[in-house]
Amino acid sequence: MAYYRAAGNIPPKRHTQHRRDGGELYYEELMGEEGFSSDSSLLYHRNIPSTVSASRVWEVRDQSTTPNHPLTPRHLKLHDLFDDAAVQEADVVTSRRLVLGNGDVRISYAVAARPSPWYRNAMGDECVYIERGAAHVETVFGAFAVAEGDYVIIPRSTTHRWLPVEDAANPLRAYCIEANSHISPPKRYLSRYGQLLEHAPYCERDLRGPGGPLLAEDIGASADEETEIYIKHRGRGPGPGNSVVGSIHVLPFHPLDVVGWDGCLYPYVFNVRDFEPITGRVHQPPPVHQVFEGMGFVVCNFVPRKVDYHPLSIPVPYYHSNVDSDEIMFYVDGDYEARKGSGIGRGSISVHPGGHAHGPQPGATEGSIGVEYFDELAVMVDTFRPLELGEAGLAADDGLYALSWSRAAGKQAGGQAVAALQDTDGAHSEG
Repeated sequence: MAYYRAAGNIPPKRHTQHRRDGGELYYEELMGEEGFSSDSSLLYHRNIPSTVSASRVWEVRDQSTTPNHPLTPRHLKLHDLFDDAAVQEADVVTSRRLVLGNGDVRISYAVAARPSPWYRNAMGDECVYIERGAAHVETVFGAFAVAEGDYVIIPRSTTHRWLPVEDAANPLRAYCIEANSHISPPKRYLSRYGQLLEHAPYCERDLRGPGGPLLAEDIGASADEETEIYIKHRGRGPGPGNSVVGSIHVLPFHPLDVVGWDGCLYPYVFNVRDFEPITGRVHQPPPVHQVFEGMGFVVCNFVPRKVDYHPLSIPVPYYHSNVDSDEIMFYVDGDYEARKGSGIGRGSISVHPGGHAHGPQPGATEGSIGVEYFDELAVMVDTFRPLELGEAGLAADDGLYALSWSRAAGKQAGGQAVAALQDTDGAHSEG
């Protein structure tokens, strides 16, 4: 983030001696982006941050992908991916299932009841959207309490872990957007000095940085305990197109040994309810809903809002061919006016690939006329390179969505068309 924060015990001037009460130096670490040319923070450790006492391979869950070929719009039902038994054994880090991915971004999903291991993503920033449930997130910069509707932005290589709040009826559901780059507010929302501008749909007051005392003060007798850090990084893994591999580093001490830090690089949280929607007399295009961006993709959200108020307006989207992008909509809550009749509901993803015109379901356009308010909540990722299907995307595909624009799909085409599409998807999945 572009504005300065400081926490804990830091010296008055950077890169100078900083000693603990017994006279021993703390170890200064610069965590910086783009080769010392972008945002950075300085962290002061009790231990040498480079220390590793052992390492081994972490077999990251299947990251292979399958092309969306033949080109097909899809409906993926994420709530089918984890049953109750799986949830009890799952954590937000090692149990993520890959839904979609390309060379710029990977979208995964996890429903988890167990604490995660300590984790560091060395490939890029993460944006984790909390669909349901709550958790405590501990990081070297401090801790957060996160809950439904929170986006948690975690910079590349930040050591952290997820501790779900115990609630059997409402487990932690995490929609994980992993970049191969950094994730930030859109540049058009920022001044040349990095302040969020007046036309931006949110501002710095809406962002929550790490709060409370640094956790190094709380670990006590655990300070010298051996700890494992799970690291996701670049490499050549098994399976086609898999360039994501994992390692486990063993430290001879607790990772939360930071006694102070300052700078402009740190994790933060933004809740979707603080997004102020931009509306107009006629239908507004998706860029007005944008919340973050990364290299090769953008993140938008569609929140409850007053809709178009021209006397002849049509509130649902027009049919459109976003020729440069795949459009991935994750439906979180509410009533989706443009998708009525398609089976889309909470926990659904619609995949609208570039090269295929898409828009409202039959009847939705006429049915929306006169509607003044949309009570819907969805998170959208648009990519500028084609997305491929991960193992979870293949498993969650309903096999029917491509037929949902045909008024005759359930009458004239009948079972033959449905069976033909299912056969095509089945052969594709096996490839």
